[in-house]
Amino acid sequence: MDATAPGRATGLERASAPRLKTGLQGLVLAAVLALGGCLQPMYGQLSEGGKDLQGDLQAIAIEPIPDRIGHYLGDDLIFDLNGTGSHVEPKYRLYVTLSETSQTPLLDTVTGIATSSTIVINGDYRLVKVGTAEQVTAGHVFVFKSYDRNSDRYGNVRAARDAEIQDAKQISDQIRIRLAAALSHHPAGM
Repeated sequence: MDATAPGRATGLERASAPRLKTGLQGLVLAAVLALGGCLQPMYGQLSEGGKDLQGDLQAIAIEPIPDRIGHYLGDDLIFDLNGTGSHVEPKYRLYVTLSETSQTPLLDTVTGIATSSTIVINGDYRLVKVGTAEQVTAGHVFVFKSYDRNSDRYGNVRAARDAEIQDAKQISDQIRIRLAAALSHHPAGM
């Protein structure tokens, strides 16, 4: 008759489990220490004479973006890229074009009135070097925000505006991150 029931660990298996766990922890620690030198900060300088990414982001001039959502996005980009309020001579120009749509995915079956709505914003951006018009980077961003609708017209307008403001902030964050990534790999002095 077998002394161990199916699915039960033997004494040897129970003793090797802590060793395996300790071995895996050691392996993970070794990998983290080995790869720790491969990482570098995106913002700030690594050494004297290194690339100043924060300075490059502050040197981006944002061209006017039309419409209300463009106003919100322009303000967010100015703050996200140069939150210091200081004037920096522009090295780059950022051009952004937006398109906004509203979708009503849910309808009340009794009244036929929309109970929710979604603001969808698509944006294309292009960063060019001042003077040469050399394109540094370009891309597409897409965000959406849903909100509840009710019988109060003012409440619906305000909810739609809040959704636009939140969409603008998300687009600004996406563009800032992508610009930082592109500028960190862009050759210095170019």
